[in-house]
Amino acid sequence: MNHKTLNASSIISKIEEKFYKSNIPNINVGDSVKIGLIIEEGTKERVQTSEGVVISKNNGYTNSTITVRKVLQSIGVEKVYLIHSPRIISIEITRKSKVRRAKLHYLRERSSKATRLKQKFV
Repeated sequence: MNHKTLNASSIISKIEEKFYKSNIPNINVGDSVKIGLIIEEGTKERVQTSEGVVISKNNGYTNSTITVRKVLQSIGVEKVYLIHSPRIISIEITRKSKVRRAKLHYLRERSSKATRLKQKFV
């Protein structure tokens, strides 16, 4: 049984290598990012950009995800993006922030000026 498990994991890793993107910047929690995502509307495709602050990050090789939060019309919106998804065309870091937490879920309870993070100058 153990031999089959090793064989299956090697097959899965070979398949995942095709989807691994090497041109992704080093994204950290607290960074403000701009993500270009392919959206299908009927038969047409277009690129839609989405901006927000990364409030959590989950590392898992090709299954790595980031949760991006932004406020639209005084309503907080969070979305989880699979970093190595073929639908994501570009990820651009617009601003780096100095944070002392691994997850920034406390931003959910805050509003307006209380959600600001200190900028980190690299």
